[in-house]
Amino acid sequence: MMRLDDNDDDVSLFDAEDSGREGKSKKTKIKHPVASFFHLFFRVIATLAYLFCEMISSSFIGCMVSIILLLSADFWTVKNITGRLMVGLRWWNQVDDDGKSHWVFESRKANSKHTVSDSESRVFWLGLVICPVIWGIFVFSTLISFKIKWMAVVILGVVLQGANLYGYVRCKMGGRTSLKNMATNYFGRQFLKQAMTKQEES
Repeated sequence: MMRLDDNDDDVSLFDAEDSGREGKSKKTKIKHPVASFFHLFFRVIATLAYLFCEMISSSFIGCMVSIILLLSADFWTVKNITGRLMVGLRWWNQVDDDGKSHWVFESRKANSKHTVSDSESRVFWLGLVICPVIWGIFVFSTLISFKIKWMAVVILGVVLQGANLYGYVRCKMGGRTSLKNMATNYFGRQFLKQAMTKQEES
């Protein structure tokens, strides 16, 4: 593993999209089925618990604690296990001897013998991106429906899942790269790709 702050040798955020240009060198099978399962398990169960908990139990405290435990388990699992196994990424915060806090973003080298499976990469990134969006929708629906008692839960869901998304995007794109530059570079590549495709067709 290596720090992205010291090396820019990395692979694309959307591995499945770039695999065509790289040939079919990466295996498409799921190499870590247990990690892939738990990558989605806690976040899906937490989402379902929020949607249907009141139908199953009349105890708001019980529902809230259950959802918070599921969200916490998901955060820990994704941050410490599935990111490292499924896509070769990890991030954490450390405090130096002077008491200063530092964020560390690491990525496995692109030429590492441990290749990333395209299928696992799709599962990882789709789960990582879609779930924070869903919890963001829950925030707005909670405001609109005036269910203020659920506000702390949905905000916690956005914060925990959004933190993992932000951390892994920083790992993928580089510790010093801003999110604005990431988006600009990605959409720039998409525009260029479409332009070249149209030119070839004509």
